[in-house]
Amino acid sequence: MKRVQPGGAPDNPSAREPVRVALGLGSNIGDKRAFVRTAIEQIAQSDGITVVARSADYRTAPWGLADQDWFVNACIVVETTLSAEDLLARALEIERRLGRVRDIRWGPRKIDIDVLVYAGEEIAEEGLSIPHPRIAERAFVLVPLAEIWPDAPVGGGLTAAGALAACTDADTIEMLRD
Repeated sequence: MKRVQPGGAPDNPSAREPVRVALGLGSNIGDKRAFVRTAIEQIAQSDGITVVARSADYRTAPWGLADQDWFVNACIVVETTLSAEDLLARALEIERRLGRVRDIRWGPRKIDIDVLVYAGEEIAEEGLSIPHPRIAERAFVLVPLAEIWPDAPVGGGLTAAGALAACTDADTIEMLRD
């Protein structure tokens, strides 16, 4: 397990002051916007989590497996007292409750919730890598993240805005209006 806090300080699991976290959400089955909205509502109702910012919804092309319907993607910034592991467990619980089935990598899904950034920490554990390992390659994540937290540390010394400026992902991303 590798875990480094900003400045190289060791992790202190007993210190649970609220930390700033970015979550990415996506859906490409059914009422996509409703799934994203419901997931955000369930996150906001969770103990130890406060949603502090929400991006617009974006219509995006599928990534990784092109032969599927388009996605709705969004990001939220939360403050949480949950550990990264507990936050991931909560996200997976919400995915399951909303009908997420994991059978095809990068395949269609009712809802996907990714922990993108956790308090500027770098975490490499089985099942949990933060910052998200492919964040700098994915405009569908960087566009909504840079909208609400341009200075989010996304790894490699880059911020969300800096990574977006350098991103070569040319897939179409369209902001959805109400």
